[in-house]
Amino acid sequence: MLNKQEIKKLIEEKGLLSGYIDLDTQLTPNGFDLTCAQVYEFDAPGALDFSNKERKVPQGRLLLPKKAEAQDKHGWYDLPKGAYRIRTNETCAIPLDLVALAFPRSSLLRMGAFTENAVWDAGFKGKSEFILVVENPFGLRLKENARITQLVFVRANETLEGYQGIYQEGK
Repeated sequence: MLNKQEIKKLIEEKGLLSGYIDLDTQLTPNGFDLTCAQVYEFDAPGALDFSNKERKVPQGRLLLPKKAEAQDKHGWYDLPKGAYRIRTNETCAIPLDLVALAFPRSSLLRMGAFTENAVWDAGFKGKSEFILVVENPFGLRLKENARITQLVFVRANETLEGYQGIYQEGK
């Protein structure tokens, strides 16, 4: 697992992550906190088959944050219990000798919510998306740009061909 110094070097020299809000705040001793750019509520069923020929990924309905005052820079999402798709501010560019794994921030867990994430494969480039599940019966208030999940990076045997799926670079 990479440490803070190794992650920072890869960000600065290789563009591992871009679009972050504050590098020093988002770097952790062994990872990097991703922030919430957009929240979508599911509005249709998905469909998944073996070959992905019949895959249907629901786009969802973009939720707009509410601002207490017109001059507020960032607003709040008031999320009732349920599942939501989160799109991050950050763009990843995972090299062929790394994979990234994500975990919910412990603060989020203490509020009765968690994220569900897939593996960020070697070679993946693009915006990150994952699921936020709110289990707290009273819901969750989530502010725009909140740090929500933590990526950790693990060295892997370098692959000759990285991720080529439909989510590469926002396809």
